[in-house]
Amino acid sequence: MATVGTTSTSAIDPVDRIGPICAEFGAWLHVDAAYAGVAAVCPELRWIQHGVADYADSYATNPHKWLLTAFDCDACYVRDRAALVGALSVVREYLRSNVSAADAVVDYRDWQVPLGRRFRALKLWAVIRCYGVEGLRAHIRHSVALAQQFATWVAADDRFELMAPHPLSLVCFRLRGADEPNRQLLQTVNGSGRIYLSHTMVRDAFTLRLAIGGTATRVEHVTAAWDLLSSNASGLLGD
Repeated sequence: MATVGTTSTSAIDPVDRIGPICAEFGAWLHVDAAYAGVAAVCPELRWIQHGVADYADSYATNPHKWLLTAFDCDACYVRDRAALVGALSVVREYLRSNVSAADAVVDYRDWQVPLGRRFRALKLWAVIRCYGVEGLRAHIRHSVALAQQFATWVAADDRFELMAPHPLSLVCFRLRGADEPNRQLLQTVNGSGRIYLSHTMVRDAFTLRLAIGGTATRVEHVTAAWDLLSSNASGLLGD
């Protein structure tokens, strides 16, 4: 499996390099683009999918994570659906019909473990109809721009360090030095009720995560977040 935009740090695997290896050994290549895949709605961000069209046997992205769609909604692609159906299909006698036997319909029950499914596509259709392509692109670009601005502030402050590349809307950062001040900083800013950050571990270091994706988030909110982090860092470090 390759990942386009990991949950932890938004890391992007080189699918164009992994794909040929999988092809050589006959291995199924699934690409998990749960968070970042929808960014490809913007032409300038499609580089993150390099190699997917050529090598992915299956691919999934979640519009509910960054494309304004209510939970839950996953978009899944399978290059050869017969392989998926062959792995999951269980045809009890009461499910048999002439139509299914003739392959005249696509039985999506054979694409999953549950027998039935909700009409998740409807809410995604509604979002696309409401926002349009340009509206969705504007949303993604706005999130990315705010994240890049925040990362610029982090990089310019010698007390902090960026812990991973930040091509999209997630910024991983921390105070330089020990983990404990970072734990305290996270607890303090979250306890303020003004912002909420999460954390991860990057190279065994406690790391803060700022993720942007809300429709109401503006530059003044990101500025306030940075001001809060910076002022509390001063208190922790005795500046």
